[in-house]
Amino acid sequence: MTKVTIELDTVYERSNAALLRHGASEFAASEVAKAIRKAEAVGNLICGLYYLESYCAQLKTGRVNGDVEPIVSKPKTASVMVDAGLGFAQPAFARGLPEAIKTAQQAGTCALAICHSHTCTSLGYFTEQIANAGLIGIGFTNASPVVSPPGGNKAVIGTNPIAMSVPAKAGGVAFQFDQSTSAVALGKITMAASAGTDIPLGWAVDADGNPTTDPKEALKGSLVSTGGYKGFGFGLMAEILAAAVTGSVNSLDVSGLKVPNGAPHDLGQFYFLIDPTTFSGDAFWDRLARVSDAVTEQEGTRLPGTGKTVPERVEIDSNVWAQVLDLAG
Repeated sequence: MTKVTIELDTVYERSNAALLRHGASEFAASEVAKAIRKAEAVGNLICGLYYLESYCAQLKTGRVNGDVEPIVSKPKTASVMVDAGLGFAQPAFARGLPEAIKTAQQAGTCALAICHSHTCTSLGYFTEQIANAGLIGIGFTNASPVVSPPGGNKAVIGTNPIAMSVPAKAGGVAFQFDQSTSAVALGKITMAASAGTDIPLGWAVDADGNPTTDPKEALKGSLVSTGGYKGFGFGLMAEILAAAVTGSVNSLDVSGLKVPNGAPHDLGQFYFLIDPTTFSGDAFWDRLARVSDAVTEQEGTRLPGTGKTVPERVEIDSNVWAQVLDLAG
């Protein structure tokens, strides 16, 4: 596999240009391109340029509305709702975040619902922004059905990620995690199928519900939840909060996220914003430090999402970059 080294600013610029060229508004294109840039910066390739071609194709077919203006409202005192209008999740979140932060700072907590949006891809991208504002951010979303219940063989929920970002006392993020409630993200299965490599046992089952190491058989079957029934419980929690609470669609009613044609995704994302010092004051920081120190004093360990440096440039598959340049014109 040949790779090219590209500046992250160039990743943003070319992604932004591609989205504009295919019908996104300036605001929407910029917000989505920022998310792509961040995904590539942290090595989250599945949520980076890997999605750009489908974004552009779906802009052309109308599966995503690229120029809709999200509508922000407050249905209750500590609740903020954003109707994405079947557009991208990133600009919808950007429109709702300032009001959600203000609400959490005043009330101690805020529930932020992003309704009727395109897939948000990396959920931690959003909870990190909440933590950077000095608040705990917890997020949930759902996706097209690829995960079957324990003992079953028919998918009923998506990979249904959950994410949590915790602020640091001096600013920034103390730690964070962003993980699917399935044993693995679907993109890792599709990438293994494209590469012709096996997948580990425990990732998926075939169409008959039997464990498989063949990614192509896995794609005919379904993924399994991480930790069995325990992970499936978290997946169900994400499903209820992301679909039922926001009034968006169930995983069962969403076709493949990267398929060019079809109904809009109409997905939801749900976030809790929490002022960490509302109840305990500065004791929060003491308790956080106690846990942090207990982890980091052990050699070879770290809190999730820490110890990473963001580069100025990244290596990208030359075929992927050629596609980006083609999309950008």
